[in-house]
Amino acid sequence: MSVTESPASRAAEVLSRPITLNGLTVPNRIVMAPMTRMFSPGGIPGENVRSYYARRAAAGVGLIVTEGTYVGHESAGNSNRVPRFHGEEQLAAWAKVAEDVHAAGGTIVPQLWHIGMVREQGDGPFPDAPAMGPSGLVTAGAVPTGRAMTQQDLDDVIAAFARAAADAERIGFDGVEIHGAHGYLIDQFLWAGTNRRTDAYGGDAVARTRFAAEIVAAVREAVSPDFPVIFRYSQWKQQEYTARLAETPEELEAVLSPLAAAGVDVFHASTRRYWLPEFDGSDLNLAGWTKKLTGKPVISVGSVGLDGDFIKAFQGEGAALGSLDNLLDRLEADEFDMVAVGRALLQDPEWAAKVLAGRMDELAPYDAAALKTLS
Repeated sequence: MSVTESPASRAAEVLSRPITLNGLTVPNRIVMAPMTRMFSPGGIPGENVRSYYARRAAAGVGLIVTEGTYVGHESAGNSNRVPRFHGEEQLAAWAKVAEDVHAAGGTIVPQLWHIGMVREQGDGPFPDAPAMGPSGLVTAGAVPTGRAMTQQDLDDVIAAFARAAADAERIGFDGVEIHGAHGYLIDQFLWAGTNRRTDAYGGDAVARTRFAAEIVAAVREAVSPDFPVIFRYSQWKQQEYTARLAETPEELEAVLSPLAAAGVDVFHASTRRYWLPEFDGSDLNLAGWTKKLTGKPVISVGSVGLDGDFIKAFQGEGAALGSLDNLLDRLEADEFDMVAVGRALLQDPEWAAKVLAGRMDELAPYDAAALKTLS
């Protein structure tokens, strides 16, 4: 930053640069992070969901990643309020969401999701669907509470992701994001704590990546070559925040390389605090290491613009505003390419417009009450 450049004008300059992700040009570096909202009765996003996303696109968010959407598999999810990305009525509604976001000047991808062993009391379309995962485990050290997936199960889920991706392109979305993070199905295969298989889908890090890589390859095959495929992953799990897929850069490379080879165009590296270094001996965060190891564009995320952990938001805690200086330093150094904003965009649909216009003084701290509305 020059001695005459204000923090506000610097944020506008750094974040307003366009970027190309495979065949998609995004107008700036701001991403709306995927956040489960559960405002879609029957799995159908309504007018309120359309307005929710379109408002943020109109305010300058370059790329919207939708809340997680269930793929068309009986065990993909068990809430009737989470949107689905299958079914004629559901897809018709999603087509309107994409149309409204485009009309507002934004780009949008659905996050494709299968929850695997993560089960709560559900009211979804398949209430009796079995909980399934690589080994029937919801967390490390637990006893099985579901069943280990058969080869037919694996093939069915892979096909469900591919169908959803093809449908996304058909109805006008700009790409897809595969949810491989936070302890859900794909991540249950990646994590040694929940994957105790002795077949080709279990064992070392490369073998545990096989299921995810087959999903990526099937999605890549189902869409056009220039249609972006994003893969979100994390070290932490909602069942165990201290869990890690990799303790060293070499171990992380073993996980990421097969995914990149299978067809991932962009990685979305999910952390709880983006400013924390991932491995000893380097200031790079998880996104920075991902870019260094794969050469792919990377989205970073984790309490952007706030000074409180997002987990506490779900316990009713707010968060004060935090500086963007560290984030901008990292973007200017090309540590990563884009930044996903979550709670700050829940609090204020105009967050991107204010930041891009240098109106930082108009930003408001996060209030957990924002979770209860779809403003």
